[in-house]
Amino acid sequence: MPAISRDEVAHLARLSRLTLTEAELDEFAGQLDSILSHVKAVSEVAADDVPPTANPNPVSNVTRPDVIVPGLTPEQALSGAPAVEEDRFSVPQILGEGE
Repeated sequence: MPAISRDEVAHLARLSRLTLTEAELDEFAGQLDSILSHVKAVSEVAADDVPPTANPNPVSNVTRPDVIVPGLTPEQALSGAPAVEEDRFSVPQILGEGE
C-alpha cells in the first residue's frame, strides 16, 4: 500500500497553490511514496542507544580562546584615511537626501 495517495498529492498541490497535470500527479505520487518509504526504513533502523549525530566522526570545533586585546585608537584608525570628518571616515555621498 502506498504511503501517499494520488489524491493526497493533489490536495497538497492545491494547498501549495500549484497546478499539476494528471501526469505530474502520478509522477509526484510515486516519488513522494518512495521518499516516505525510505524515511520509514531509516526510522525503523534508528535505535534508542545510538545518539543522534550530524557527523559520524567525533570531532569538535577547534577555536582559539577569546583574549581581550587593546584596539586601535580613533587617531590610529583614521591615520591613513584620505578624508576625515568628526572622527569618522568621510566618503562621497551616493544616495540623495530622500533615499
